[in-house]
Amino acid sequence: MDELAAFLRTRRARVLPETVGIPTDARRRVSGLRREEVAHLSGVSVDYYVRLEQGRARQPSAQVLDALARALGLDGVEREHLHRLAHRPAHAPRRASAARPRPELLRVLDLVADAPAFLIDHRMTVLAANRLADLLYGRRLQGLNIARHVFLSEEGRALFADWEACTLDTVGHLRLSAGHHPDDPELAALIGELAMRSDRFRRLWVRADVRTRTHGRKTYQHPSVGPLEVHQENFALPDATGTELVVQSAAPGTAAHDNLRLLASLGATPAPSAGGGCPAEGGDRGGALPEEVA
Repeated sequence: MDELAAFLRTRRARVLPETVGIPTDARRRVSGLRREEVAHLSGVSVDYYVRLEQGRARQPSAQVLDALARALGLDGVEREHLHRLAHRPAHAPRRASAARPRPELLRVLDLVADAPAFLIDHRMTVLAANRLADLLYGRRLQGLNIARHVFLSEEGRALFADWEACTLDTVGHLRLSAGHHPDDPELAALIGELAMRSDRFRRLWVRADVRTRTHGRKTYQHPSVGPLEVHQENFALPDATGTELVVQSAAPGTAAHDNLRLLASLGATPAPSAGGGCPAEGGDRGGALPEEVA
């Protein structure tokens, strides 16, 4: 399926005509804008826009893409995604199956003693984690795929207090990642598995929403210490791997900070795996993996 064409169709369907000055009446049966209306608003010919939505027009100019983004009301992340879909090479290089974090990055994780912290790849698989992150998830976190945990496990659904918002973020992240890594077979297999096994994932995936998360609130409902509302910061590593350092902290004096301290005191070693329907379990941190994270 042509991802550019599908993305344009889903964005067109969500625009309310009245928000762009187009009057409507009871006879209108189209959800969102018509193709000719998008063409008129963006200043391109109707025939050319139709060919774009049918996957018959290749690599439109940056000016055309910016005009379409304005007409469709795309935000910054969606605009960048639109350009990427239009101009990505026909045969992008394949990604390595996994990344091995550098020892220096592992030391950074160990230095973050009072907050859960972990390294995550573009498929949302945890590459390494500190002790408090293991305790937060109630299991050895390395090797866990967060998307599987969110959609396919009862433990994951119970742990994330705002589960529905979490699913939106997860699907949006994977959509964006699929645009960055279109020829990654493991990412494609993960998306296919989630679509087969989760009705909610399948419904959200067809909306083609893309999201990026750099910081924000994350709320957990931990079975041992209760609610934990933390502030999450995502630090993208300065390379092309898509790996991020995720740190989740709470301000001193808050209930969440007290609960994190309580969680840290619960055990001297990471909690054993709770299973939870997520088969991707990792081994030791220093296990042999084919690629180093720069």
